[in-house]
Amino acid sequence: MSGLEDHAGDIVRKSRMGLGVSEADVVEVTGLSQKALEQFESEGSVQEEIQWEPLCERLQLHPEKFKSILDGWTPRPLQGESMPQIRQIATDDGGMEVNAYLVWDPDSREAALFDTGWNPDPIKKCIQQEGLTLKNLFITHQHHDHIAAMTPLRKLYPSMQLQAQGHGVPPKNQVSEGQMFSLGTLKIHARMTPGHASDGVTYVINGLSGDFPRAAIVGDAIFAGSMGGATAHFELAKTKIRKVILSLDQPTLICPGHGPLTTLKEEQSHNPFF
Repeated sequence: MSGLEDHAGDIVRKSRMGLGVSEADVVEVTGLSQKALEQFESEGSVQEEIQWEPLCERLQLHPEKFKSILDGWTPRPLQGESMPQIRQIATDDGGMEVNAYLVWDPDSREAALFDTGWNPDPIKKCIQQEGLTLKNLFITHQHHDHIAAMTPLRKLYPSMQLQAQGHGVPPKNQVSEGQMFSLGTLKIHARMTPGHASDGVTYVINGLSGDFPRAAIVGDAIFAGSMGGATAHFELAKTKIRKVILSLDQPTLICPGHGPLTTLKEEQSHNPFF
């Protein structure tokens, strides 16, 4: 997985809608035509010259970081040896690709799954190949693409413990702020990150080997170079990302629900929302 989940036009649209800025306002500060703005937000490219600095100021985007997205920045690809206890599993329903993550303790071979994606098959295959025992299923938020394969997975692994937040989750399965779970020698901390979704949870995993002693499974809170749409709760979403994710210690691997893996350092340097 290489390309970003969001192009520069997506970033403009998300910030514009989150802040309640009209298309007419953006047209005024940029000099773009209405048609060109619509094309840019849809496709990420435009033929007309754009005044980027006033656009970023109006939409509260960091201009140098935004320019890096325009110039084609993507996070440095990570090899398996950099994160030997984490497997990113991407599945596609024919239109939208979504990530699930398997994380395991190398000694006990106990594993946790974070979200399910669309299809249980590649998850089952990885569990079998690595000789894992699936102990937990942690849900970052209950949007359909992230839980689509939950029912078949619970049938395949009936002893797997579900942990999630929000409506419809039984009390015994509800996670709370700061709750800690053990997975062999790993420690998993649940941190609430509402904004994109009211039930958003980020899971911070400590005790990993490889280049990253820590990983944050963030769902759709933040993507490489962008963030999840949060039209109704934009400021809340940004505040939670700053306090919960971007405040973590270096080095931290960031595992988004869509798009490529990234790192805390990369997002601090290149994400124009922050």
